[in-house]
Amino acid sequence: MITRPLPDGRETLANDVRATIRDVPDFPKPGVLFKDITPVLLNPALFLRTTDSMAAGAAAMQVTHVVAIESRGFIFGAPVAQSLGVPLVPVRKPGKLPHRCVREEYALEYGTDVLEMHEDALGHGARVLVVDDVLATGGTAAATRRLVERAGGTVVAFSFVIDLTFLHGRQLLAGSSLDAIVEY
Repeated sequence: MITRPLPDGRETLANDVRATIRDVPDFPKPGVLFKDITPVLLNPALFLRTTDSMAAGAAAMQVTHVVAIESRGFIFGAPVAQSLGVPLVPVRKPGKLPHRCVREEYALEYGTDVLEMHEDALGHGARVLVVDDVLATGGTAAATRRLVERAGGTVVAFSFVIDLTFLHGRQLLAGSSLDAIVEY
């Protein structure tokens, strides 16, 4: 496992990430205050500290795979998987993966959506860390957990940069460890 020591404490990291995240009003629709993580990506040192912290939280959990949720989850999941020395498994929207997939349909506020993962991406007994940028209502992360379970794995932890606590997404993810660097 490749790890680098965090240069400062978790509270300092959270404050730095919070200060860097940009609020975008009325995106993607009126009334929504979008928390934009792209400024974190523009700061290489902060981006590294963020992904190192996400990996450090999972290092003791004997994670065998990182499952990253499309699309911003890929940005954070790839360096976390490299740091942990484990495979990266993408979870994508339908039709984006070239091999046979397992599918999971899940409810949205108005309608449904579908996620897919290669059926052979995990083996029986895989211990999975699910990574994404933001935890909102928890529906996408919960659907990802069901995909992992159908493919023979167990989600031992979830890791997010941001948890929008007022949307109560943690409730759907009970039973697994959950970490977020910043909470709103």
